[in-house]
Amino acid sequence: MSAVATPVVVKHLIDGEWTGDPEAERRNPARQDEVVAELAVGGASHVDAAVSAAAQAFPGWRKTPAPARGAILMRAAELLEQRKGEAAVLLCSEEGKTLAEATGEVTRATDILRFFGGEGWRIKGDALPSAVPSTEIITRKEPLGVVALITPWNFPIAIPTWKLAPALVAGNSVVMKPAAITPVSVQVLAECLQEAGLPPGVLNVVNGSGSVVGEALVRDERVAAISFTGSSEVGLEINRIGSARLARVQLEMGGKNALVVLGDADPKVAATVAAMGGWALTGQACTATSRVICTPDIHDSLVTALSDEAGGWQPGDGQDDGVKMGPVVSESQLRTDLEYIDTGKSEGAELVIGGAVASNHLFQPTVFTGVGPGMRIATEEIFGPVISVIEVADVDEAIAVTNDSAYGLSGGIVTNDLRSAMRFADEAEVGVVKINRPTTGVDLNAPFGGVKLSSSGTFREQGSVAVDFYTRLKSIYIGT
Repeated sequence: MSAVATPVVVKHLIDGEWTGDPEAERRNPARQDEVVAELAVGGASHVDAAVSAAAQAFPGWRKTPAPARGAILMRAAELLEQRKGEAAVLLCSEEGKTLAEATGEVTRATDILRFFGGEGWRIKGDALPSAVPSTEIITRKEPLGVVALITPWNFPIAIPTWKLAPALVAGNSVVMKPAAITPVSVQVLAECLQEAGLPPGVLNVVNGSGSVVGEALVRDERVAAISFTGSSEVGLEINRIGSARLARVQLEMGGKNALVVLGDADPKVAATVAAMGGWALTGQACTATSRVICTPDIHDSLVTALSDEAGGWQPGDGQDDGVKMGPVVSESQLRTDLEYIDTGKSEGAELVIGGAVASNHLFQPTVFTGVGPGMRIATEEIFGPVISVIEVADVDEAIAVTNDSAYGLSGGIVTNDLRSAMRFADEAEVGVVKINRPTTGVDLNAPFGGVKLSSSGTFREQGSVAVDFYTRLKSIYIGT
């Protein structure tokens, strides 16, 4: 069992300087007596200073050749890899996920830095023919300027990295606001970029609340673009404010992801896929499986298999050996989880397993059956390890129920019938389809995003297309 020997002092990074005195603390959700971090809390004045620094740094960073910008990301990846063990323990301590999950997330961040480091050699435009004699046309991708990145607590180093890396390699300067309860991982990332040679002011970090720091960033006229991951409610408000002043806005928001299980599937295999999607990461992922939609011929055996599967997912301290599911991140989220247990019962669903707190923030893996498609536990995002099993007549109804949602991020199907699998892939109203795989987990080279209330939709994150959000196209006509 590892522990944070002394609390990490988390400061703001403004114009290359770490500043601010501790005003708040973050405790380990699995060990309430362990203070992980003491952190400075920012306000509007810190945002103003950070945006000013970013605006001043932008012209020089923009003129830096893209391959040179990419080389800094590559070097930062090496430095983060050297700190992987330390970074994973810190991530596990501030967010609560298991050490294996935290280590995988840090590895993911290093891979993202390397991927976009290579993109420095591949940012390109086109050469086009002109109808005018002796004229050539070329297009060029140019950076936007100062961009704001507002990131969530559930992937405290991976999501900041997958926003930051394409923003930087494209030539933008950045002001980042990490989630208030998980600021340590972003500080580690920023330290690596600083040591790798990122010029002062190109990356600025301001810690604090969304209602103060986040709103000041969104309203600042000097911020050309805002990339946000979080709740749909907050995302829609950011879109309203940013769009009103013609800022570019990218939103990754909620999900109510369905896993369809057809009668030809092996119930044990399907239960494993559902458990990985619903209980890994403590269900605290926007792509988590929260609805399992199955046909009558497999319903009972699938529920039995899920109940059996739950034995291996009992919650514990994420740094203890053999633990597959860590604690709920906060008291607020724990209250939400418990409220939905009461809601499910009051709506008439049957609680088969779980639904209770083992100790502290350790919430048991949970399965409801007898769930109707219109129940709140089947329509609202819980963001906890709660799976609602919905029985449907056939694949037609399964697809209809999948699509009967305000969200559309990830969706999956477990079946050996290729025709049904490809039909689901074609008709599911989601941005990511997983066939015989958990709804969670995506490759960093593949575009990521959803539809409906899950994403703003215009621009995707991850993969080479992620750079598109952070650039604008310019057409240049050349007379010869």
